Amino acid sequence: MQFVDEILCKLETADNTTKNNLENMLVAQGQAVVPDLVNKLQVVKGTKRGVVAMSLIRIGEASVDYLKKAAYANKDFEWVAKYLISEIQGIAA
Repeated sequence: MQFVDEILCKLETADNTTKNNLENMLVAQGQAVVPDLVNKLQVVKGTKRGVVAMSLIRIGEASVDYLKKAAYANKDFEWVAKYLISEIQGIAA
């Protein structure tokens, strides 16, 4: 999804206020961006990864099924998915 790519590209040079605004833009898209965010989470690093992870947590329950599917398909990603799911569902990791 081009929207997510554009947001992630802007994060490379963003200050904290801009990062927060960009994260809010992702969260505002809701479930529509979840599949792309889950895919991106498996490949991005650093600030981008943190913003993507927080966006998924903030989007909430709509992220869980996609995270579970990604964890099943990518065992290296499984621990990340489990952690985010526990954060979304409020269970101690």
